[in-house]
Amino acid sequence: MNGWLILALLLIAIFGLLVMARVAKPLWGFVGATLMLGAAGYAWQGSPTLAGVPRAAERKFEAPDIAADDLRDAIWGRFTYDYAYAVAADGLARAGAAQAAVNAVLGGLQGAPNSGRLWTRLGTAILAHDGGQVLSPAARTAFARGIATAPDHPGPYFYYGMALIQTGDLPGAKRAWLAALARTPRNASYREDLAMRLVLLDRLMAMRPTAPAR
Repeated sequence: MNGWLILALLLIAIFGLLVMARVAKPLWGFVGATLMLGAAGYAWQGSPTLAGVPRAAERKFEAPDIAADDLRDAIWGRFTYDYAYAVAADGLARAGAAQAAVNAVLGGLQGAPNSGRLWTRLGTAILAHDGGQVLSPAARTAFARGIATAPDHPGPYFYYGMALIQTGDLPGAKRAWLAALARTPRNASYREDLAMRLVLLDRLMAMRPTAPAR
């Protein structure tokens, strides 16, 4: 169906709605002028002679990483004040709303300024907002605050290591993960997971080409 026919049908439909809604006659001139202006703009900028092709809207959803969620909850715990804000930020980040994720964490920090979890999550959120390639000073500061606020908790070190892997600093990530493992209780359900990740990180580092000696 070409554009002129679609436009004509649209005008007829609007005229019918005006009649059914019993819009006062004095307003018809205003509505008509608006429609004519829109039609003129379409004729000038659009392509009314092209045939219309029905298309289904495409929406892409990122499948949730259940394993990552389970590990997060095992490390940090659940159903706490900062848990709600961290989970909200995770959902926003998966939907592609990086700035909203940052804002969600900042909102949580207003009520819990000493939350190591939220400071660490802020570092992750800022990294994602900045494109995920480089740790900006703001992201590094957030991770540092997370570590300073919870120095004996494995969480800040683990997620800082994740950020370092994402930005290509594998040796730095290994140091962070070793620090996380050292702070993990021996009976923790996630200790084996952290240890396995360190093994995989070692293998990844071994696969990296070394710089030639000078």
